[in-house]
Amino acid sequence: MRKNLIVILSCTLLAAACGNGGGDKTAETKDTTAAASSSTTASASSDKGLEMIGASDCTTCHRLQEASSGSTIGPAYSQVAAKYSPAADSTINRLVKKIIAGGNGVWGAIPMTPHPALKEADVREMVNYILSLKK
Repeated sequence: MRKNLIVILSCTLLAAACGNGGGDKTAETKDTTAAASSSTTASASSDKGLEMIGASDCTTCHRLQEASSGSTIGPAYSQVAAKYSPAADSTINRLVKKIIAGGNGVWGAIPMTPHPALKEADVREMVNYILSLKK
C-alpha cells in the first residue's frame, strides 16, 4: 500500500512539474490512481515499467486513458495497448526503437521526441507495462 502511495505521489508531482499546460487536474488524478490500481494486479516487471514511466518525461505527452478534453499530445497508453496487444517480440522491439529514436506518422503529424538517453532494457520494461493495459 505504501509503495502505491509513493508511486501515486511521484506520478502526480512529475505531471505537475512537467507543466502540461494547465489541463484537467481531475483527469490527471484519475489517471494516476488508475495506473497505481493497475500496478497492484500487474507483475513486478510491470511495476518497474510504471516507475520508469513516472521517472521519465512520458507523462508530458501521454496519459493512462484517453482524455475527453484532448489535452494530450500523444496517444493514451490504453490506446497504444489496444493497437499493439497482443504484441509479438518483433512489435515490442519496433516500439522500443521508436521510443528511443523518436518518429512520427503513426498517431498523427506531431512527432514523438527521441529519448536516446534511455536504456533499451528500461524502455522494454515501459513498453511491457503499457501493453499490459489492454482490457
